[in-house]
Amino acid sequence: MDWCNDKEVDFSSLVGKTLVEINATDDAIEFKDSDGNVYRMDHQQDCCEYVSIESIVGDLGDLIGTPLTMAEMPSSEDQGPRIDPECPDWQDESYTWTFYKLATIKGYVDIRWYGTSNGYYSEGVDFYLVGGNTKEAA
Repeated sequence: MDWCNDKEVDFSSLVGKTLVEINATDDAIEFKDSDGNVYRMDHQQDCCEYVSIESIVGDLGDLIGTPLTMAEMPSSEDQGPRIDPECPDWQDESYTWTFYKLATIKGYVDIRWYGTSNGYYSEGVDFYLVGGNTKEAA
C-alpha cells in the first residue's frame, strides 16, 4: 500500500458511519464503511520499537451493519507498563497504551494497543483513510 497517499483522519469521524467489513491481525485493523471508504489502524514499525494489538474485548461483528454510536480514544496516562510473567523484574524503558472504544446499538468493543521503544521512537497508533472518498470520509 502507498502510505504517502493515505490521509490521517480523526478516529471520532467514524461516529454515524455503518461498517460493512472489519479485518484484524496482530498489528493492524481495517474498517470498510457502507460508503466504500477503507480506514486502517496500525503503526509503521521502525527500529527499536514495537507496537501491536494487546487485546480486543467484545465482538467485532457487533460493529457491522449498524451505525457507530461511539468512536473514541481515551487517555492512557494512568496505565503502567506491561509486565512479562517470565521476567517480572524487567520493565519496558518507554511504553504507551492506546485504547480505542467503538459501539453500536448491538454491542461495544474495546481495542487495546501496547507500544514500547527505547524512548526515542514513536509508540503511537495511526488511523488513516487508505481507500475511498477522502472528501466524504473526513
